[in-house]
Amino acid sequence: MVQARLPMVRDTAPIRGSEYAVLLRRVRQAGLLDRRLRAYGVRTAITAAVYFGGWAALIAIGDSWWALAPALVLAAVFSQIAFLGHDAGHRQIFGTRRANYVYGVIAGNLAIGLSIGWWTSNHNRHHAHPNTEGADPDVSGILAHSGERAATGKGWRRFIFRYQAWLFFPLLLLEGGSLHFSSVRAVVKWPLRHRFWEGALLAAHAAGYLATVFLVLSPVKALVFIAVQQGLFGFYMGCTFAPNHKGMEVFEEGEDPDFLRRQVLSSRNVRPSALTDTAMGGLNYQIEHHLFPSMPRPSLRHARPIVMDFCAERGLPYAETSLLDSYAQALKHLDAVGQHAR
Repeated sequence: MVQARLPMVRDTAPIRGSEYAVLLRRVRQAGLLDRRLRAYGVRTAITAAVYFGGWAALIAIGDSWWALAPALVLAAVFSQIAFLGHDAGHRQIFGTRRANYVYGVIAGNLAIGLSIGWWTSNHNRHHAHPNTEGADPDVSGILAHSGERAATGKGWRRFIFRYQAWLFFPLLLLEGGSLHFSSVRAVVKWPLRHRFWEGALLAAHAAGYLATVFLVLSPVKALVFIAVQQGLFGFYMGCTFAPNHKGMEVFEEGEDPDFLRRQVLSSRNVRPSALTDTAMGGLNYQIEHHLFPSMPRPSLRHARPIVMDFCAERGLPYAETSLLDSYAQALKHLDAVGQHAR
């Protein structure tokens, strides 16, 4: 158990500032905000090897339906690269903004075709106002997270709100396309700081991806390959994000709880294991990640017992459950919200 290897760090200094400041001191004293370059180096090397191995396997297999096997591998490794881009966007890997950004554009824009500039801007808004109507872009999308929003839906949007619990997993198959579309739209319309380079690397990814697939496979097989690879990539990403906030407290626009409660009450952890930690890219430690966005991923599991202990001291609910139960809670919430559109 983590608790046995890493004792709780108690704050012996006088309590100053907010409750969060006390928790932050405990985490900092434990060294959990220090960079973990070696761990990220190993993870990056393994992920890159699988990425290039997947493309090499496609070329070696050639024009065959067996090429769908590398499509499955590439769907999974695209998600793992997205997790690394996520970490770079939060400056978890390197100590400087520039180094994290360069890593992010290589992992995001070039390797998998997602704009790191768009994602960082969008995701930072989510972190600042999680589960807050009108402020969190993640609760303003195609699904409704509050009864008030579901009741105001019109036309096709109202239909989706009504049956969103049933449509949730099928819609995830479109998530990959949505991420690519949002990236391109941001490069074209948003005032991104490095728009030229972001656009150039997105174009390089698209050219390399499509050229490889259509040169190796016949047109029909190529289209099926793309549908499978991109569909499962989006599905994987959506299944990773689903347990994090759905079914947790939703704040009304203008509601302003303190930082500690805003992050803890709106987030849910998935019970850790070696498999869960790897498959979810560390996002199963959603409470710790939201409290300390720049904390390196390998340190999140060590922060968990500290945060759990702190929340228990303050009488603050700490939500953690199994992966399957997290989906059940999320779907139950979506169905209850959808009732308002019926």
